[in-house]
Amino acid sequence: MKFYGILIFLFFSSVLMRSQNRQLLFDFDEIPQSLMVNPGADTNHKWHVGVPVISGFMVQGATSGVTVNDIFADDGVDINLKVRERMLDGMNSRDDFSITSQIEAFYVGFQGKNRPENYYSFGMYGETDIIVYWPEDLARLAFDGNGGPNIGRQFDLGDLNLRGEMTNVFHFGIRKKVKDNLTLGFRAKLYSNIFNFKSTNNQGTFLTTEGEDNILSNSITADMGLQTAGLNEIRDILRDDTDTTREDLTSLFTNRLLLGGNLGLGLDLGFTYELNEQTQISGSVLDLGFIYNSKDVLSYTLEGSAVNEGINVLLPEDINSIGEDRWQQLVDEIEAALPFEENEDNYIMLRPVKLYGSITHDWGEGASGTRRENCGCAINVRGGSSEQYYRNRVGGLLYMIKRPLGVQAALTGSYQRRFGRNFSVKTSYTIDKYSFSNVGLGLALNAGPVQFYILGDNLLSYQNIADSNYASLQFGFNILSWNDN
Repeated sequence: MKFYGILIFLFFSSVLMRSQNRQLLFDFDEIPQSLMVNPGADTNHKWHVGVPVISGFMVQGATSGVTVNDIFADDGVDINLKVRERMLDGMNSRDDFSITSQIEAFYVGFQGKNRPENYYSFGMYGETDIIVYWPEDLARLAFDGNGGPNIGRQFDLGDLNLRGEMTNVFHFGIRKKVKDNLTLGFRAKLYSNIFNFKSTNNQGTFLTTEGEDNILSNSITADMGLQTAGLNEIRDILRDDTDTTREDLTSLFTNRLLLGGNLGLGLDLGFTYELNEQTQISGSVLDLGFIYNSKDVLSYTLEGSAVNEGINVLLPEDINSIGEDRWQQLVDEIEAALPFEENEDNYIMLRPVKLYGSITHDWGEGASGTRRENCGCAINVRGGSSEQYYRNRVGGLLYMIKRPLGVQAALTGSYQRRFGRNFSVKTSYTIDKYSFSNVGLGLALNAGPVQFYILGDNLLSYQNIADSNYASLQFGFNILSWNDN
C-alpha cells in the first residue's frame, strides 16, 4: 500500500504542474512578465504595476512515462497488471515526474526619467520545483522482491535521482537599449529558501545469488546520500500536531519567506538583437545561482559494502540456541560494514539553470500613428518609434534546462497575430520529451490601463487531463502605462 501511495502522489502532482518551459511568454512583448524570461526583452512600456498576488500565476506539470489514466482508469484491468505492464515494463530510469509552480507577490517596472533608454523592474515571487526520476530497478525490487527470477539480477541503486525546493525570490533588473538594434538586460536575485532536498549521483548495487552455507546470499555495495534543508523543523511541527500547528507553520513559512531561510544569490542575463527592422534574435540564461544551506540541515548517507547469508544454523544441535542475540549480531555486522549515518554538514544547492534562444520575423504593417520617441506602447517598436507596428510575427525557440540526469530540451514554433494595439493572440507548437503534440494558445488583452493575459499549453489534452503527459497554465493582471502617461 505504501508503494501505491507514492505512485498516487506522484501522478496527481504531475497532472497539476510541469517543467519550467515558458515558451508562450518568451517574445510575447506585450506582457511585462516577458522580462522575467528574458531581461533583455524588447518591451516598451513606460511603466507597469502587477496586481499584487494575481499579476503572475503559473502551474506546470509533466510525466514522461505514464499518465494517471494509464493506471487508474476504470477499464476493468487489474491495477497490479497495469502497474507491471505500464510502469515496471514500460518505464526506464530516465523517465520522470516533474512539478513547478510560481506565484508573483508583486512586480513593478518603470522607464528611467533621466535615462529613458533604461527600464528598471523589481519584485518578489515564490517558486516550487520538484523532479523525481523513475527508480527503475528499485521499483522492481520493491514490487517483485529479490527471489525467484530476480536471483542473479544486479539491481542498480543509482536509479535513485530526485531534487526539489520551495524558494522565495527577491529580484531587481535593468534593461538597457545600448544601440538602436541591441538591447541588453540583467536581473539580480536574492533567494530565501523555505526547504530543499536532493539525492543525486548515487552509486551501488544489490545482488542475490545462491548461497554456500544458506539457500541465498545477498550482497550490497552502496555510496548513496540524501541532503535536506528546512524539512526537519516542518516535520517536527507536523509530528507534534497541537492546537497551534497551523499558526506555527504559518510563522515558520513567513519567516523563511522574508529572508529567514537559507539564502543564496542568482543572476539572469538576456539580449535582443535586431538583424533588420523586421527580424530579431534574442536569448537569455536564467538562474545562474546557488543557495547555501546552513540552517535546519539534516542529511543521510549509506556507504560501504556487505555480504551475508543470514544466520547459519546447524540442526538439530542449534535449535535451542536461536534467539535475539544471533539476529542482533547479524544486524550489527551489516551496520558496521554498511553504516547508515546522519549529519548536519552545510551544503550548496545549485539552481536549475535555464537557457532560451529564439529568432522572430515580423510582417504586415499596422495602422500608423503620430511618431513619438520613447513611447509607452506595448507593441513591438523599432528604434523608439511608434509610427507603425507589425500585425504578424512568426518565431522559433530553443529551450534547455539543466536536470540531474543531463540537459532537457524543447523546440517551439509560434505565430502571433496583433489585432490593433490592445489585443494579441499567440499560438505555438512544442516538441519535447513529454509530448509531440503540444499546441499552445495565449492572449493579451488591454482594457485601458488594465491588462489581462492567459497562456495555456497542450490544449489538445484538456478534454482528458488525467490522460495527459503535460499540462501548463499561466495568467495574470497588470496596470500599464496608457495614453502616453
